[in-house]
Amino acid sequence: MTRYLGSLVAHDPKAAPLAPQVRVTEDAKDIAVGQGLWATASRLTPFRTDFLDVRAGVAAVHAVVEENGAPILFAARLKVVDRRITEIETMAVRNVQEGVLFAPASLAQPSPAMVAPPRKAELMPREQMAEMALRYPGGLRVGSFEKSNVVFAATAYRLENGVRMAGPGCTFRPPSCENMRSQQIPTLAEITARVVAVDEENGTVLLWMDFGKGSLPGPQSEGKALVTFEAFKIYGGQMHAVEAVLEGAPAGTGSGWR
Repeated sequence: MTRYLGSLVAHDPKAAPLAPQVRVTEDAKDIAVGQGLWATASRLTPFRTDFLDVRAGVAAVHAVVEENGAPILFAARLKVVDRRITEIETMAVRNVQEGVLFAPASLAQPSPAMVAPPRKAELMPREQMAEMALRYPGGLRVGSFEKSNVVFAATAYRLENGVRMAGPGCTFRPPSCENMRSQQIPTLAEITARVVAVDEENGTVLLWMDFGKGSLPGPQSEGKALVTFEAFKIYGGQMHAVEAVLEGAPAGTGSGWR
């Protein structure tokens, strides 16, 4: 991942360990090696959260990257086979029009709650971690995290594109947003989700989700849906943190990957 990110700001794909037949997408569209952020990224900022699934050969990231001097929110998934990158799936959110929420300035450093490894005694098997993470879209599907039994820690929070939308200190209709389990949420019956990475050592699960019809507010929602790379810190039988990079996309776009 470090070599890949470095290759972006160096504008040099050869600096990354790419497989000969590597496939690359940006916002669900296929691009050629050297296009997209390889041509425009100008600097890496200190905000970077890695999700490393050793068993599946996946390295993923949330990051803030500067593009021509302006900050963008960035998410990526790399598939690694024989120490070569065979797949690159990326999302780049450049402004509030694309992302609905957009606060890269608040992401100066990685969140301690997300990057600090849990005590070994609190780590959970990967299947249990994934099952608990998937209760989250399950709750959105029925309009209640209580009904899907998402078990949040008392200090659990949710960041969306850098905005604290739930948990202590939340900004979305406080104080009702402070308790994530009972927080009022929309019913998104069409939501779909897939597991991108399970970081067993750090207690994190990364999902890609398409929220489906009704997931974007106001007139801009027509013909569009919210899509996200959303990370969940899970250990000790509880969900401790949720952080998302998200944007609006044409309805039915999908991620371009299974």
